[in-house]
Amino acid sequence: MAGNRNFSKAKLLNSRFSFISCLYYMNKLKKIGFLLAFLVPILWCLGVWLGGFWHYFTPIFVFILIPILDYLIGADAQNISDDVFDSLNKDQYFKYLTLLWVFVQLGILVYAFYLVAANAIAAIYLPGFVLGLALVTGGIGITVGHELGHKSNKLERFAGQVLYMMVFYMHFHIEHNRGHHVRVATLEDPATSRKSETFYQFWFRSVVGGWQSAWELEKARLQKANLKTWSGANMMIWYSILPLLFVGFATLGFSLWLGEFIWQIPVLFFAQSILAFSLLEQVNYIEHYGILRRRKENGRYERVNPLHSWNANHLISNLFLFHLQRHSDHHTYANKRYQVLAHHDESPQLPSGYPAMILLCLVPSWWFRKMNPLLERWEKTREEYKIL
Repeated sequence: MAGNRNFSKAKLLNSRFSFISCLYYMNKLKKIGFLLAFLVPILWCLGVWLGGFWHYFTPIFVFILIPILDYLIGADAQNISDDVFDSLNKDQYFKYLTLLWVFVQLGILVYAFYLVAANAIAAIYLPGFVLGLALVTGGIGITVGHELGHKSNKLERFAGQVLYMMVFYMHFHIEHNRGHHVRVATLEDPATSRKSETFYQFWFRSVVGGWQSAWELEKARLQKANLKTWSGANMMIWYSILPLLFVGFATLGFSLWLGEFIWQIPVLFFAQSILAFSLLEQVNYIEHYGILRRRKENGRYERVNPLHSWNANHLISNLFLFHLQRHSDHHTYANKRYQVLAHHDESPQLPSGYPAMILLCLVPSWWFRKMNPLLERWEKTREEYKIL
């Protein structure tokens, strides 16, 4: 069983061009590689500036070009050596990279408000415009918010909540950290997808169940502290109000500026929010599909370990997603920073990175045909690992 500091030099699994991965590590290009995430808002802006069908280029890049690059370059299963772990873990560059994203995303969202207020986007291009925006705020923005929300530093946690505010999903900060990470891979967890459950069934259960769970967790916290549920101490009340205040002030500001009510701003805000948190729920669906922890004789679940999340080591998509796809290690050691997350050989492996898997899960018959045999194989092979 791989431990918290087991960073042996694993072979580069499934890599068609392993020399690329070797050079990539030897020249420390991975540090620069995480900047690739900022290519998504750049491409969205490029689509706006070029106009026309270029508005669709960001979704095409994410869902077609990145999977092709994942296939060509392959997987990267190499871990960080123990002698550089501490220095890399403390490197402030990686923290400031995620904090920078907050300002980039806020600027992009305000710019999008301006564009719809000015009727600068033709109706035929709006689907690409809005989906591209959701890939900025949800595809990467929620990923960064997730990373920041796990940190003990107050500034980072605040920044993560600001990112959730921009997609009207602030309750995720409570449910994910205090609910999902405790109940993952159990039937009690709304964010753990069941075997042969479609994404569409899961979406409703996870969205509604996650919101209800966040309320229950917050009520329990307040009761323990002898505080009233309906008070200013209830973060769920603030998490419900703050996004409305954000879009309300944006609408008011642009309406006063242009001298008319700009209804397009709240419509855009809620449209991109729904798409953004739906991308998050697709990722939840993919990461935990069908995996359940065993119960011990005392009725308690076995502790969370690298067997309990699907993992994806595809190099390119992992750079765009700040190593989110090394999800097995994240659930085993939730406080680890993204740059030091490790690969575990025993973790169940996805056949591709998240962008391709997101498309696949939209077609249930294709998803079941691909994933159910892999899940059944995991159910058999996990018996080799008696980790209780």
